Amino acid sequence: MPHPQRLSSLAAALLLAALTPAAQAEKVGADKTVTNKAAATQNRIVIQINEDDAKKWHAVLGNIRNIQADLGKDRVKIAVVVIGHGLGMLDIESLSASDVQDAIATGVEFLACGNSLKAQQVDAADLVEGVKVTPAGYVELMRRQQQGWAYLRP
Repeated sequence: MPHPQRLSSLAAALLLAALTPAAQAEKVGADKTVTNKAAATQNRIVIQINEDDAKKWHAVLGNIRNIQADLGKDRVKIAVVVIGHGLGMLDIESLSASDVQDAIATGVEFLACGNSLKAQQVDAADLVEGVKVTPAGYVELMRRQQQGWAYLRP
């Protein structure tokens, strides 16, 4: 017959193991405070844009503001990889230039595809200040997804 002390130790260990997931469950109060350590991790989203379409850009920039408002600017990293004809919207003279600058000021990273810049003979100096150049946009997207970034293509 097993020793009573061993049985009580085993029962305590099983009870602790059973309660641990419940103790770590996400708790969100009325003030949207998250108490779960896992939920406090950094969220990362990479967005791909290929089109020179002002309506789409306006929607994407609005979605970025909504994401930051919901998650908190300090709790989400957002990168926008711009490829092909989408580069036109990063031009310093474009209608979206001030909105792109505003997004950069909030921590959003804009990356122009270097291959697209070359193909379209666009000088990086003609882009909105703060836009970075990545050698290959699709490779940038692939790498970020491999690193666990959520991928969005509106």
